[in-house]
Amino acid sequence: MSSKSQKLFGTDGVRGVANLEPITSETALRLGRALAHVFRHPGGRHRRILVGKDTRLSGYMLETAMASGLCSMGVDVLLVGPLPTPGIAFLTRSMRADAGVVISASHNPFEDNGIKFFSREGFKLDDATEARIEALVFDDAALTSSRATAADIGRAARIDDAIGRYAVFLKTCVPRALSFEGLKVVIDCANGAAYRVGPEVLQELGAEVISLGVEPNGTNINAGCGAVHLEPLRQAVARTGAQVGIALDGDGDRAMLVDELGAVFDGDDAMALAGTRMAAQGQLNGNTVVGTVMSNFGLELALSRHGVRLVRTDVGDPAVVREMRANSYNLGGEQSGHVIFMDHSTTGDGLITALRVLSLMVETQTPLSALRVMKRVPQVLENVVVRERVPFAEMADVSGAIAAAERELNGCGRLLVRYSGTEMLARVMVEGERADQIDDIARAIAATIRTRIGA
Repeated sequence: MSSKSQKLFGTDGVRGVANLEPITSETALRLGRALAHVFRHPGGRHRRILVGKDTRLSGYMLETAMASGLCSMGVDVLLVGPLPTPGIAFLTRSMRADAGVVISASHNPFEDNGIKFFSREGFKLDDATEARIEALVFDDAALTSSRATAADIGRAARIDDAIGRYAVFLKTCVPRALSFEGLKVVIDCANGAAYRVGPEVLQELGAEVISLGVEPNGTNINAGCGAVHLEPLRQAVARTGAQVGIALDGDGDRAMLVDELGAVFDGDDAMALAGTRMAAQGQLNGNTVVGTVMSNFGLELALSRHGVRLVRTDVGDPAVVREMRANSYNLGGEQSGHVIFMDHSTTGDGLITALRVLSLMVETQTPLSALRVMKRVPQVLENVVVRERVPFAEMADVSGAIAAAERELNGCGRLLVRYSGTEMLARVMVEGERADQIDDIARAIAATIRTRIGA
């Protein structure tokens, strides 16, 4: 990296095309050195940092570079190989490591990769700590002065039973007396990090398992499979007569389900089901579920009917977790399938989400289609390419159109107008009970924005 003006960290770690900046072996090495510097121990004890990855071809290159950077600063490295992101978070805190590193680009294609860090408590690092690491990546003097020498250089060792440790933990999320015997499940592991542990856990709990996406070759992760490509899963559920299908993404931190009729059961559905059940049993902290601005209005309506409040945050599971930790809430997540059961895990875990839903199916002897709590409200999304990001409040015609739309919805829908964080786009999202009404509203606001600042 040659320029201090280049920003490394995005909303969820460092991400990009593998072997192009910033996802190069050189930058991975420097990130490892910077992470070690931030988590250095006074008093001479070797720090221990755990490193895991998904199944991408570039993971070998980045894992080796990261381990080299850490060892050069006197850190002992624990290598766990391919393991879901939440598994790495769990092992980081379980093994009392000083930090954890995940090498993955989640649901992105194999050409991409990413690097994100976890604290010893298993939470993603806060913005201030990431900023310190980023500054050190460009600070040659600080890193050079902290290099270890002689016997202080770190060692690297592989943790051979990492998958087994994580599998045992996952099974603790299911009531001990509960068995999945008689349940036929299709699981699509996206040729990603959960390709071994996902089917194994379900089988050990007694389910009959049909596995898809469990033959990773380094280049087929997320390729036409997994949580972002549900058609193969739906077809397999129909073909095999399974009661439920589970689709994970490449790093296993989110799950999308399919019921026995082929209908999708997403993160909002999971939060509605779990939130109302937990509230009825007195287990939902603050009688509150944390969602994002993208959660469907139907989730809010379903929860409110059961006396449960929905608190919304910005998009991204880090924002959801921050709100949950700040107020001790224990259930939150995103429509995309990141669901955080804070009583069990510090981050979204697709397998925990699936296990919790399957447990309710078995406990109640009810098919997933009959367990739906929320009715999805129609949603329209309009994207407008813009030449600049002018605050909407500073454009009288745009703010006026937004205000008029909110009056028209009159509490029977929801309007969200925001700029994309990664593209030159204004996004107009409208939800309501009347599809024709929300379509007209979205088009009108989009047209006003396009006239004013369209590219």
